[in-house]
Amino acid sequence: MAEAEETGDDAPKKKSKLPLIIGLVLAIAGGGGGFYAVQSGALFGGESPDGVAAHEPADMMMDTPDVAFVPIDPVVISLGEGTAARHLRFRAQLEVMPLYKEEVAKLTPRVVDVLNSYLRALNPGDLENNSALVRLRAQMLRRIQIVTGADRVNDLLIMEFVLN
Repeated sequence: MAEAEETGDDAPKKKSKLPLIIGLVLAIAGGGGGFYAVQSGALFGGESPDGVAAHEPADMMMDTPDVAFVPIDPVVISLGEGTAARHLRFRAQLEVMPLYKEEVAKLTPRVVDVLNSYLRALNPGDLENNSALVRLRAQMLRRIQIVTGADRVNDLLIMEFVLN
C-alpha cells in the first residue's frame, strides 16, 4: 500500500502558462492602443483640425479677440474708524470691444460714481477677507454693465487695490 501512495501523488502538477500569456498579450495590446491614442491626438490635445498643434502658445495668441481697454480714473476711498487701514486706493480698466470704446469712455464719470458709491458702502471687514477681491470684482462689473449696457463691457481688470 505504501508503494501506491508514492507513485501516484508525488509528481508535481505543472501550472498552466495560459494566464501569463493572456496577461502579456493584453498588456502589449493596451500599450499599443495607448500609444496610438496619444499619437493620433485622441488624448492630450494633439493637432487641431487645421493641422496646428493645440498646445502651442503661439496658436493661443492668434485666437484672442480684438479688445480695447478704457482706463478708469484712480479712486481713493476713506474707510471707517474700525480698521487698521484708513484708505483704499483703487484703479482699474474696462475691457471692451473696440466698437464700443468711445461710448464707454464717455460714460466713465458715471462708472466712477457707481464704483465710488459701492466701495464706500462696504464694511471694512469685507475688504480684508482673502476672497474679497473676487466677490467685489464681480459686484463692480455687474454695476458697470448696468450703467454702460450689458454687451458693452466684457471684464473689469483691477490694476490697483491697496489698503493703507
